Amino acid sequence: MTRLRTPAALALSLAALACGGGGGSQQPLPTTFTLSGHIAATAGQDVDGDVADPVAPRRPNDSAAQAQQLAPVTTLGGFAGAGTDPQDWYKAALEAGQTVVMDVADAAASLELCVLASDGATVVDCAAAGANQVIPVTAAGQYYLRVTAASGSSNYALTLGVNGAAAVAGAAPRLALPFVPGEIVVRFRDDALGVAAAGDLPQRAAALGLTALAGARGRAALLSMSGPEARARALAALGVEPLAPDALGAAADPVLAEKWDTLRAIAALRRRADVESADPNFVFQPALVPTDTYYKYQWHYPLISLPQAWDLTTGVAGAVVAVVDTGVFLAHPDLSGQLVTGYDFIRDPTMANDGNGIDPNPDDPGDAATLGGSSWHGTHVAGTVAAAADGKGVVGVAWNARVMPLRALGVGGGTSYDIMQAVRYAAGLANDSGTVPATRAAVINLSLGCQGCFSSTEQAVYTSARNAGVIVVAAAGNEASSAPGYPAAYAGVLSVSAVDMKGAKAPYSNTGSTIDLAAPGGNTAVDLDGNGYADGVLSTLVKDTTGTREPIYAFYQGTSMAAPHVAGVMALMKSVCPQLAPATVDQLLQDNGGQLTRDLGTPGRDDTFGWGLIDALKAVQAAGATCGAPLPPSLSVTPGRLDFGPGDGSLQLQAAQVGDGALTVTAVSDDAAWLTLSPPAAASGLGAYTATVDRTGLADGRYTARITFTPSSGDPVVIPVTLQVGAAAAAGDAGYLYVLLVRDGVSGVELVKQWDGAASGGSYAFRLDGVSAGTYYLVAGSDMNNDGYICDAGEACGAWPTLGVLTPLGASGPRSDLDFSVAFDPAVAPGGAAAGPPAGPRAFARQPAPKGVAGLR
Repeated sequence: MTRLRTPAALALSLAALACGGGGGSQQPLPTTFTLSGHIAATAGQDVDGDVADPVAPRRPNDSAAQAQQLAPVTTLGGFAGAGTDPQDWYKAALEAGQTVVMDVADAAASLELCVLASDGATVVDCAAAGANQVIPVTAAGQYYLRVTAASGSSNYALTLGVNGAAAVAGAAPRLALPFVPGEIVVRFRDDALGVAAAGDLPQRAAALGLTALAGARGRAALLSMSGPEARARALAALGVEPLAPDALGAAADPVLAEKWDTLRAIAALRRRADVESADPNFVFQPALVPTDTYYKYQWHYPLISLPQAWDLTTGVAGAVVAVVDTGVFLAHPDLSGQLVTGYDFIRDPTMANDGNGIDPNPDDPGDAATLGGSSWHGTHVAGTVAAAADGKGVVGVAWNARVMPLRALGVGGGTSYDIMQAVRYAAGLANDSGTVPATRAAVINLSLGCQGCFSSTEQAVYTSARNAGVIVVAAAGNEASSAPGYPAAYAGVLSVSAVDMKGAKAPYSNTGSTIDLAAPGGNTAVDLDGNGYADGVLSTLVKDTTGTREPIYAFYQGTSMAAPHVAGVMALMKSVCPQLAPATVDQLLQDNGGQLTRDLGTPGRDDTFGWGLIDALKAVQAAGATCGAPLPPSLSVTPGRLDFGPGDGSLQLQAAQVGDGALTVTAVSDDAAWLTLSPPAAASGLGAYTATVDRTGLADGRYTARITFTPSSGDPVVIPVTLQVGAAAAAGDAGYLYVLLVRDGVSGVELVKQWDGAASGGSYAFRLDGVSAGTYYLVAGSDMNNDGYICDAGEACGAWPTLGVLTPLGASGPRSDLDFSVAFDPAVAPGGAAAGPPAGPRAFARQPAPKGVAGLR
């Protein structure tokens, strides 16, 4: 039986507890049965034509003549290796303002990204080898993209996107930036092994083939490799191969060649243990570039009118949200200042993964025994609630509120008892820690669940928390089922289902009579806004593939992501009305006027969206009015953006008044000839608007516009609009996939069944025969580097029902509905950290593919 590398217990991303599905029968069940379903690859996603997996369909792309055609907006998973697959070539028609981003999975490999002109020979720009390489496109045209493995081998993710972060902090320096050729600014590590006896700065520089121009031991130094002889000497000393004659084109400028050699030397220096940092000697002009943030990727906030709500409140420190989850990476820069004292309630030291039982430290050590295998689920949830608004990274729903991190989920999930203790602590009730917080939580978020697991003891705990004045919010679950899942289905708990970017039900979201309201949970199988990233929820996360936890930002999907949106809005409501009671929230939610939500689906309450999609502006206004402090009238326009896909001709907007007093819409305008807006009949200008697009005469591509609503009082409301002209995105391709059915065995995770094959029309129809009754996990991924393991960094990865919230599959009979998605989904990494795909199940050992399957489609 093939096993994971580690003999430890189930090394999966168990972000939420859940009980298995599968139906029963009055007839005797067969001894074995079949499990099947379809796996979707994100539309527009693509894969390198010549990865290392020998059974994957092969399409060589080793030269400009063989360049693989890419869609203008796509994410591609690739593999390159010095000596085996030294170059991958691609071509694409790109627009001004797009970016080409390459995330390299293995930091020890030296992969270089270059963008070339339409002749395939003239270099437009190149990025030095590094984990995170970003090249902006300044003019529309046909381009070639070249990935070169200068040394080593690695998976990589190549993203062609819009709204790209062309100034990502820590991105690898690139050729087009202004810097002095032949000069490098270096900081040495004086505490590195052997460095203490390395002599003074000139000697240390000379040992690297460089010349010291300025600086001193213990601080930054300016080193030189200027001149042909000096360059050759430095590159040799650093182990960098000489520049290939055609690397920068046949007629390359000598200055350009010297700059490129400088960047290659910097990449080599950055890999040395005795070097703290190495950077170009940049040339600055008297101007400032604004700090880049990733807020533009948080589409889920305008969808619920958060920007308008922030005009009224961004939360207060006394509005505390307890996140009962896997704990939080306390050192994440977007969270470290946003936390109050928490606790670790995991009793079993093995499950806790930190060497002890309950203790006062809620820091998340990871919920998997293998590096890169942890979910960091609590960190992602906490970021959605209250990540800092500090000009970098992401922001939370209530960024001036605070998070109380409480650990109750660990390796394999979490127990009812531990979760109950965490809930009692958050509510200021007696618990096993023997302590209570100085200020009890105003809100408790539970992004965890178990289908069918009703417990009267648990119900009593949630009732006690509610009676203490705490608003309890829980994720409805990700099984696409109408069966009740707990704790979301308990009385007194707000059950949150998930919607996608357009406000439609997310495909995985549970439904049913216990759903109270909906919030953005995302759908990583699509990219509706065409920014090159799948439409998940972006928040704080952790990368630990090197053994050291590093802060990153990543896209997840799930009702686990929807619930903290609601928890954050509840914190905003408590910020303007501290005495707001849970019963009052229920009353506001169920009011026929929809005081907290925007109605979706069937008018009134329904089993898909409950009372509707949470609306932050309406909720804050309602809370203020409830507390006798009505807020002034303001205009709410929903949804907060319009995205016209290739098949969309018209979309609707709803303009409504919130707050007390008179308000009218005095003007509505847009800035695009292809966009028209039909107003409502009401003289006030409030009501439904229909936005219509006319693609006549427009070339294929992506267009942007803005609709501005001007109210009689308050600030104008601006609605961003995107329009895609041309064919719909091509069916996705995640490469050759391996679908594994695994279970928790005596000595670790056991591989029970395997299916492998290629995509057909963006879908993989898998079938696992001969399955016996039991509890399993279903994962899928590619093995582009052919190391025998799927889901390595940079490879396609997915799990049923969704990655990051893997759920046990209780199989007692045949099922054909096991549908989920896979993606090459690069995370967003600050400070140059190698992001790779979002954390999820990693390093699952596969069996060799059967003979004769190469080329199957």
